[in-house]
Amino acid sequence: MQTQCNESRIEFHGLGERVLTADFEGGNIVSDGGVPLIAEVDRMFRVLEQYADCFTDHRDQEAIEHSVLDLVRQRIYGLCLGYEDVLDHDRLRADPLLAACVGKQDLEGQQRRREADRGMPLAGKSTLNRRELAKVGAGPDSPYCKIVADLDGLAKLLVDLFLDAPTEPLEEITLGVVPK
Repeated sequence: MQTQCNESRIEFHGLGERVLTADFEGGNIVSDGGVPLIAEVDRMFRVLEQYADCFTDHRDQEAIEHSVLDLVRQRIYGLCLGYEDVLDHDRLRADPLLAACVGKQDLEGQQRRREADRGMPLAGKSTLNRRELAKVGAGPDSPYCKIVADLDGLAKLLVDLFLDAPTEPLEEITLGVVPK
């Protein structure tokens, strides 16, 4: 039985002036080709955008190259692709397809500020790790971990996402309060 394919090219969400397409012509071949689909779903439902809004960024905005949303997308897309360890991002940070899906305009990282970062469009393990290790209450004077989660905002987001999810009507929803 022969497979019938109607589309030989798939076009994904635009990236500024760029068009991201997938085809089966054998050009640049990537092993993590599922990331555009993950990014498309992310942009459709805006879950990671809402998640990133639950963080306060105390970094000097003039000095940063990766927004909280960029960091969240990079880390979550990596997890979806099976890269569980933040150390994997020292290799992934050079991936132009992942960079395109995160939303970077400079897919080759040639316009990075530091010479050592050129060729790497995405954040490295240390930057991602600082976001993950920030303590509640960290502020602008914290030495490294300056991206702080709003735990109440995250809890509210989970409830909102649950309530907005299209499902059959529930007979009962029980919400519990966790004492502080």
